[in-house]
Amino acid sequence: MGWTTRSTIHQLVVLMSISLVLSSSQKSAASTTHETLFQCLLHQYPGSSSTISKVLFTPNTTGYESYWRIRNPRLLHSPAYKPLLILAPTHESHIQASVICCRKHGIQLTVQSGGHDYEGLSYLSNEPFMMVNLLNFRSVNVNIVENTAWVQAGATLGEVYHSVAEKSRVHGFPSGLCHTIGLGGHLSGGGTGTMMRKYGLGADNVVDARMVDVNGRVLNRESMGEDLFWAIRGGGAASFGVVLEWKIRLVLVPPTVTVFNINKTLEEGATEVVKSWQEIAPKLDKRLFVFVTLQGVNVQQGSAARKRTVLALFQALFLGRVKELLPLTKKSFPELGLERQHCTEMAWINTTVFFAGLPPGSSPDVLLNRTSPYDNVAYKGKYDYVQQPIPEEGLKGLWDLLLEPTASGIVNLNPLGGKMAKITESEIPFPHRKGNLYDILYMANWQNEGDAEKQMDWLKRLHAYMTPYVSKSPRGAYLNAKDLDLGKNIEGKASYSEARVWGEKYFKNNFKRLALVKGMVDKDNFFRNEQSIIPLVT
Repeated sequence: MGWTTRSTIHQLVVLMSISLVLSSSQKSAASTTHETLFQCLLHQYPGSSSTISKVLFTPNTTGYESYWRIRNPRLLHSPAYKPLLILAPTHESHIQASVICCRKHGIQLTVQSGGHDYEGLSYLSNEPFMMVNLLNFRSVNVNIVENTAWVQAGATLGEVYHSVAEKSRVHGFPSGLCHTIGLGGHLSGGGTGTMMRKYGLGADNVVDARMVDVNGRVLNRESMGEDLFWAIRGGGAASFGVVLEWKIRLVLVPPTVTVFNINKTLEEGATEVVKSWQEIAPKLDKRLFVFVTLQGVNVQQGSAARKRTVLALFQALFLGRVKELLPLTKKSFPELGLERQHCTEMAWINTTVFFAGLPPGSSPDVLLNRTSPYDNVAYKGKYDYVQQPIPEEGLKGLWDLLLEPTASGIVNLNPLGGKMAKITESEIPFPHRKGNLYDILYMANWQNEGDAEKQMDWLKRLHAYMTPYVSKSPRGAYLNAKDLDLGKNIEGKASYSEARVWGEKYFKNNFKRLALVKGMVDKDNFFRNEQSIIPLVT
């Protein structure tokens, strides 16, 4: 059988499967449209049909499930649509074709880089859509001489860290803890991490980008202009186009750095240490990032019955050695009680393994694994920013919620200050800078489907309880922890004033500028999801 015949057969199989996956109601309105879309993709670029047909999948073709996988089991029974077509591009012309054809035929387009998507907006939708999965778009080209790297948007943080470490022991990149997060989505929402007090967010360290715009053009920083370049770094790039790759600025790290873990239960004085941490952590030497994970746990105390308590786990990265760290903490944060035995010195690349929760002693090669044991855990998250220390009575109410026997979740406290307080709110769309002591991530999680309702209820009660103690007018949120409870843009029909309800929580005063940029580059709102930027045209 010749090559041309095999290609033709593959095309026919995909066309047939499109018809098979449509429900009867969809078939009458959409079958012809989607077959036309498929043909458009094949013939958009001369000579591209032979390659693009090999990277197009529907639910009834081999390969679909490997490119469409729900990381959050909470969304398994969502009433939303699955993608009618998945494109797993191997060349940027494939992405250009998908944008042009979906726009031409009125089909929504979503883009997935890593898949850590709190609300599944990259792989589920309330309208028929095509998904572009950037799994094959993951090269990392490091230039140590320039202290930069060009990273395709489908690369994971682990792949970025690993590639940098292969070239240098004294370079790193300030970004997130979880190694399986896709860099594309992480940077487009901001990109918090353990070095942000020293170097800012990941998005603060983006110096160029290449993207496909609504017209199918490939643009870089110069050709897209500074307004659009501003918007995609922290404003949600999926509202403006498809980012192909980012040029990131690498940062210098010492050859040896230090990490530590200290556990404190309520009986061991956790309340007093957390009270002190709130004021001290944002003011510490900017090389030191001390964050706290709070959780209700059951502990055994001798022969007594197991008792429920709150565990506060203090973890830290210090960009220096133990001999520098100990005097610093004894002077600035003596309440923590840090001693030499709590600390471990290592190369920076090993800290990324440490904070990812991977087995102690694991080789950095584990960072290349794109799956995680937590992929099978259902979750829902919410976010807050704290501008005044929470008083002791407020913390005790938080403890009560964590102590509930059925509560299954964590509360993460991440200090700001340092470099984060020096960058203006309008430098990029991410606005949560000076005046914020720390951020809070609330996570409810469960493995048994029957526990979903009670855990979601617990999370909502927790978030409501914290209202008096967090930022106001607006109450802040973080785009990379999307929360549809804040509001929804159904089928792109929300007005600008309606979208402000959630948009200003994520972006504060930057939301209007984002909407104006959207109005300039995508006034018909082709790139959209349930919390995308609404175009504002003046």
